[in-house]
Amino acid sequence: MAAAVAVRGSSSDGGGYDKVSGMDSGKYVRYTPEQVEALERVYADCPKPTSSRRQQLLRECPILANIEPKQIKVWFQNRRCRDKQRKESSRLQAVNRKLTAMNKLLMEENERLQKQVSQLVHENAHMRQQLQNTPLANDTSCESNVTTPQNPLRDASNPSGLLSIAEETLTEFLSKATGTAIDWVQMPGMKPGPDSVGIVAISHGCRGVAARACGLVNLEPTKVVEILKDRPSWFRDCRNLEVFTMIPAGNGGTVELVYTQLYAPTTLVPARDFWTLRYTTTMEDGSLVVCERSLSGSGGGPSAASAQQYVRAEMLPSGYLVRPCEGGGSIVHIVDHLDLEAWSVPEVLRPLYESSRVVAQKMTTAALRHIRQIAQETSGEVVYALGRQPAVLRTFSQRLSRGFNDAISGFNDDGWSIMGGDGVEDVVIACNSTKKIRSNSNAGIAFGAPGGIICAKASMLLQSVPPAVLVRFLREHRSEWADYNIDAYLASTLKTSACSLPGLRPMRFSGSQIIIPLAHTVENEEILEVVRLEGQPLTHDEALLSRDIHLLQLCTGIDEKSVGSSFQLVFAPIDDFPDETPLISSGFRVIPLDMKTDGASSGRTLDLASSLEVGSATAQASGDASADDCNLRSVLTIAFQFPYELHLQDSVAAMARQYVRSIVSAVQRVSMAISPSQTGLNAGQRIISGFPEAATLARWVCQSYHYHLGVELLSQSDGDAEQLLKMLWHYQDAILCCSFKEKPVFTFANKAGLDMLETSLVALQDLTLDRIFDEPGKEALFSNIPKLMEQGHVYLPSGVCMSGMGRHVSFDQAVAWKVLAEDSNVHCLAFCFVNWSFV
Repeated sequence: MAAAVAVRGSSSDGGGYDKVSGMDSGKYVRYTPEQVEALERVYADCPKPTSSRRQQLLRECPILANIEPKQIKVWFQNRRCRDKQRKESSRLQAVNRKLTAMNKLLMEENERLQKQVSQLVHENAHMRQQLQNTPLANDTSCESNVTTPQNPLRDASNPSGLLSIAEETLTEFLSKATGTAIDWVQMPGMKPGPDSVGIVAISHGCRGVAARACGLVNLEPTKVVEILKDRPSWFRDCRNLEVFTMIPAGNGGTVELVYTQLYAPTTLVPARDFWTLRYTTTMEDGSLVVCERSLSGSGGGPSAASAQQYVRAEMLPSGYLVRPCEGGGSIVHIVDHLDLEAWSVPEVLRPLYESSRVVAQKMTTAALRHIRQIAQETSGEVVYALGRQPAVLRTFSQRLSRGFNDAISGFNDDGWSIMGGDGVEDVVIACNSTKKIRSNSNAGIAFGAPGGIICAKASMLLQSVPPAVLVRFLREHRSEWADYNIDAYLASTLKTSACSLPGLRPMRFSGSQIIIPLAHTVENEEILEVVRLEGQPLTHDEALLSRDIHLLQLCTGIDEKSVGSSFQLVFAPIDDFPDETPLISSGFRVIPLDMKTDGASSGRTLDLASSLEVGSATAQASGDASADDCNLRSVLTIAFQFPYELHLQDSVAAMARQYVRSIVSAVQRVSMAISPSQTGLNAGQRIISGFPEAATLARWVCQSYHYHLGVELLSQSDGDAEQLLKMLWHYQDAILCCSFKEKPVFTFANKAGLDMLETSLVALQDLTLDRIFDEPGKEALFSNIPKLMEQGHVYLPSGVCMSGMGRHVSFDQAVAWKVLAEDSNVHCLAFCFVNWSFV
């Protein structure tokens, strides 16, 4: 009886009352607990059952027999609505907790800044008073204000002395993290907010270089401390961290003597190391602190022989303050304060060691981003396709970076030694006979005889080349600089059989590469992917064998919104997902030497859009958008590794040297093409040698379209040539022009066309017309060639074509027409792809 009773009331959270649509206003149906339980079981399996499923439910559950199907439908609707409300409520509560914690953080920062202002006002008044009361000739106030750093090693020979130093380090660190010991200024381009990485500041006018960051992470303090203390896991420049001594301290804390080694960022500078005291303790308010400082003297750490390739740097009081946050999570304060001994590097590279922004980007924010990434992976906010485990993918990234850093630094204790050159010192050749490459079956090394690894590396200074644009170009247009035979040789070393030198079994590269994304960090500053290079057999016997090559590739800093201290493209050949053996990493690293003042990365794209702006608009766009790029200096480091068998060592070394030289030449050509000071293609310059000016071609394209089709391509086709070029460049559909030859190659594309082909004006000539169409598309095109030649234009049906990156692109319709020159001869063919999109 109770199951059919209609009463007035409100819907209960358990689902006992539901208003039925169509009944009298205020009428609700009440369900018994047994009925609710039966409905909840079905809801857990299927929150949105179909009409037939609801009918089946009524038949199979006798306790629901006297409930109308419409009432069942309403119950499920209300149940889904309550679920949605609960999720939204939970989300809003989480956002509210985050905003509350961020507000607290900002209030603390505001209070610290007010103290800093008061301190500066007081110091200013004091100095004015001294200047008024003391003659300048006898003024010694500057000397009195200079403080000599205390020697932290005075009692370091015994545990009590180390504990004393630890307490001093803690006090100094806290004064930097939450006090006014350092004059902090907000880092340009890093604005605080609930979705930002945190509040990032850099030092102004202090000794050495320093950076500070504070932010919120959804991890417990103990977990945060555990992650941050494992510096090699998140700081890619950290080669090794070894704890030599551990002494118990109060509050369950520890004092440790730590030796840390850093990689060299380029081949032109030595690596750094630190000998430090690290103090971990718990504060009275429950906060966890890890603070660290250098112990003076160069004798600490390992033997002098193993440290001879390092310059001993100094870490001033630095560390991490991790406070528990109400409602879960932590508020993290990070301070990095270093003296990197800039005197030991060439003057042109000293900005790398004298810039607080570099430290902020490479260390401070990198730590905050890493724990933020792990927090989002732990909470399930980041999910990768095909069930890939984030920790496994992160390990691949770390191994790629470590292999590349090992190649650049070439430490003696890793087995590296410099080989003799050929009289030209542009490329350094190093040999490592201790490294072995395992096969997939772990049956041993991949060579029939003893061997090792040869590394060819070089560094060069770049002027006016945007690093992100260069690395993106190298990634997307591998055929511009790579030799497929070399890639094939490197891939063959992964096999169990002996490999041969390139040239003994020549291969041909189709020019196509398929990029398969694997993972990326939250802010896309790192992207991990697999690259498949498509090979073409040269003989009929090889046609049945797969000649494709797979590379595991790591890209850093290529996102236009990323703000990084280095931009990398690192890759290694793989036969399958590798085990724990080292990856033979090769690649490129570009490090800016002059950081932009606004902190924004270059927004220029690979299509060199600014080069097609015409007239006064060209000069303005080129000048404004690339003012920083034109003055930008950066250092490019190239390192390629080549496995070898002992009897082929000299041959592989010569091949490696020549290959890296060819890459340097290719990079120089690309740099000239993408440099803002070189790419100002205005109306008076030609697109490609032997072809008309850009503005002239634009006019021919529009006039021919109107001549053949009887309608205007552009809304204002009667304007001057420069205006036509600008309108054609920004036209919404993809416009492509190809040569009128036996094997047509593309000669021009507007912005939409370059986006569709995923290429640039520099690499456009590498694409042929037949390569972008699939088989049905080729048949449709070739069957309409006679019609195109007769009437001057032809419509192609909807279909699919291929981009330069191997991705499928669908289009609703395509139009092809003959482009006539001034003498009415056919100059080229033009295509317009309407409503295209990536499949």
